[in-house]
Amino acid sequence: MAQQQAIVAGGCFWCTEAVMKDVIGVSGVESGYIGGTKPNPTYKEVCTGDTGHAEGVRVTFDDETITLPQIYDVFLGTHDPTQLNRQGGDIGTQYRSAIFPLDDSQRAEAEAAIARWNEDHPGQNAVTTIETGEWYPAEDYHQEYWEGEGQRNPYCLAVIPPKLMKLRKSFQQYLKPEA
Repeated sequence: MAQQQAIVAGGCFWCTEAVMKDVIGVSGVESGYIGGTKPNPTYKEVCTGDTGHAEGVRVTFDDETITLPQIYDVFLGTHDPTQLNRQGGDIGTQYRSAIFPLDDSQRAEAEAAIARWNEDHPGQNAVTTIETGEWYPAEDYHQEYWEGEGQRNPYCLAVIPPKLMKLRKSFQQYLKPEA
């Protein structure tokens, strides 16, 4: 098994985490903060938009089951990469669409994935940025949020199921088998 990691940000990390956890080959998803200026930011600090961080997820996956380009395609296809610094009602730079490559090869794959998305969606343009930054895991209560508290959170109940439906509809070949 060849474990790789990818870091992406596409709005609320609870939503991105919920989607990525349902993807074949994914063995772990950690919510966190990346791309900002303050070391070890807290959720409250990131929510102000003043730290420059994005809410992101670090996805650990087996690249013999799913490739990095496929991970990026699922990411771009399950949020709206055309919205600058927002996803739906979540507004601010912390909700930007971004890919944080861990090396030059991941950077090239990120550029190719954005170009593929743009080619597949004529007349639309992804504003997804490619950035670098230090990763900071989010507080424990944000991890695996959808599986627990998220099931009782009205925001999550409104936003996550449509993203999961998009995953099931558009990326059926990458879905983990139903438990």
